[in-house]
Amino acid sequence: MNRFWMMTGALVVTLAALALALLLGSAGFDFRRYTQHEGRLRKVLREAPSLERLTRGLQEEGTVLLAAPAGRDEAERVIAGRGGRKAAEIRAKSARYPLLRVYRAADMLYFVYFDGEGVMRDFTCVSS
Repeated sequence: MNRFWMMTGALVVTLAALALALLLGSAGFDFRRYTQHEGRLRKVLREAPSLERLTRGLQEEGTVLLAAPAGRDEAERVIAGRGGRKAAEIRAKSARYPLLRVYRAADMLYFVYFDGEGVMRDFTCVSS
């Protein structure tokens, strides 16, 4: 009986260590993935590209334009449907800038904000 409890204890400790390792690995991967996308858009933002230039450049890399809302109501529907946990941040930034575009880059959504002249001014990354 004593041997049974030793084996059970060892199994529980091993499974707990495995679960912790998988959890930390997943969190590390998500953090790295997010920071790569964030860094990519920060670099692009420094260049202040036009809407057309950004869309063309992203399309050449395989990033597709998902949404180009024409007004506030349509933008709100897009934000509600795709914004997830960052919907409040997206709404606040979208209120500051008249143009919003949403792009899909692999497993990440880019909400990109443009001023009235069509120049990129800010962005938000959302995991899809």
